[in-house]
Amino acid sequence: MGHRNMNGTVELAQLRTFLAVYRAGSVTAGAAQTGLSQPTVTTQLQALERQLGRPLFERLPRGVAPLAAAHDLAARVAAPLDSLETVLGETPADGVPAPEHPVLLGGPAEMLAALALPALSSLVADGVRLTVTTGLADDLLTDLRVGKLDLVLSTIRPRGRTVLSEPLADEEFALVAAPSMAARIDLDRLRGGDHTALAAVPLVSYAADLPILRRYWRHVFDTRLEAEPALVVGDLRAVLSAVVSGAGISVLPRYLCSREFAAGTIAALLDPEDPPINTVFLARRVGGPAQPHVDRVRDRLVQEAVVWRTCDY
Repeated sequence: MGHRNMNGTVELAQLRTFLAVYRAGSVTAGAAQTGLSQPTVTTQLQALERQLGRPLFERLPRGVAPLAAAHDLAARVAAPLDSLETVLGETPADGVPAPEHPVLLGGPAEMLAALALPALSSLVADGVRLTVTTGLADDLLTDLRVGKLDLVLSTIRPRGRTVLSEPLADEEFALVAAPSMAARIDLDRLRGGDHTALAAVPLVSYAADLPILRRYWRHVFDTRLEAEPALVVGDLRAVLSAVVSGAGISVLPRYLCSREFAAGTIAALLDPEDPPINTVFLARRVGGPAQPHVDRVRDRLVQEAVVWRTCDY
């Protein structure tokens, strides 16, 4: 069944209200952002759904969940509506500017916790409000494109004309173990290029298919890792904790291990001349209304990334 086209009876106010609810995740929050009452917001959404001929949201006990039609509509109207807001401005009739919305920041949980949030803490203390979302890069970039996020730290290069990105820093990966585990490994063989020295060592991984470990093996040893993980836990901070406790070896970004390296509770088993790295990008949408607090967060992250790049972890 084809999509029913929007006709002239769909009002701009309905689309603005829809986008506010879509981005906020609830009728209550959408009403607060638009300055409308909840009944008015509900009425506008119902009218829009009738015009489109299909529901946009699933009503939940707390909030709403966008359906496929809502994702499609948001992708079509977000950029034009944001551009319109830029032209018209957002100063209310009484001349008093509304307080800025929280800056919506997304990224990998570990990088946000270890690097980004400490860098942004002084801004929060100075009045910048911040709402942080963790998740996978593809999902976060999708949310960025439709306006559910303002900034994203992404470990993949964003594509498309609606997103502007800049390289922020490189995360370097290291093969790490606790001293007790390292004592079980023939390090002379390993540092001579014989990866079979690790054959009997338990592997601790972020995921069952060993994505980070396999990449390290391919990049450093030029071979495919054929092994099963001894421990799988979907948080790199938990992987680090398990390695420190002696559960096995793993491959982790160096920034995450800086305190443990300094304390001697883990060590890098190898120091390759060309270690595997990931470039981290800072992404934001193109266009839209001016957002000074978003600009402040972006500027601080770019400033602090200079320090991240020069740190000897």
